[in-house]
Amino acid sequence: MTAILDYGVGNLFSLRSSLKYIGEEAAVTSDPDEIMAADRLILPGVGAFGDAADKLREKGLDAVVKAFAATGKPLMGICLGMQLLFDESEEFGLHKGLGLIPGRVVPVNSLENWDRRLKIPHIGWNQLKILKKEPLLANVNDGECVYFVHSFCAVDCGEALAAVTEYGAEITASVQLGNVYGCQFHPEKSGGAGLEILRAFCGISGIPGGKG
Repeated sequence: MTAILDYGVGNLFSLRSSLKYIGEEAAVTSDPDEIMAADRLILPGVGAFGDAADKLREKGLDAVVKAFAATGKPLMGICLGMQLLFDESEEFGLHKGLGLIPGRVVPVNSLENWDRRLKIPHIGWNQLKILKKEPLLANVNDGECVYFVHSFCAVDCGEALAAVTEYGAEITASVQLGNVYGCQFHPEKSGGAGLEILRAFCGISGIPGGKG
């Protein structure tokens, strides 16, 4: 069973519907016991980093996410949920993240050599350039398109960087470190490629002694 973390931020219905479509049992929940009993956990999110991080901490769910990661079972962040996995964000001030993946979140239009003729937010379909064929991307080909909606992106990801896309500059699209995965794009809105990513996530086995 896949738990979808409900902390008041995220498009939960379309994600649950996509999981149902591929035959995966899913529960939208904020109950710590149900989360810890799940086989895998998805951290969704839309909106502002600071507000989302505050909601996680107010509900004590930041500690639950970290505890889940420490079990070695698969954890995936989507869009803002992926950004929350990092050390910090510069969105409207400096905000602390979960620290499960090294790096920080910055405005897309602050990237070096970014093409200022392009609009922010970045909304639409863009090609993936796969840098490492980690399990989440096992069934996706280099160059396939996925759907993005964001104004901020992760940088300084180091060995966690799994895929990038091009939107005026090279933008982090996917990350993986141990049992922790992230997609800046929305797999639940990305057609066949997105369903293959969700299907791959649901087939990942846990790693003993995961992120703590």
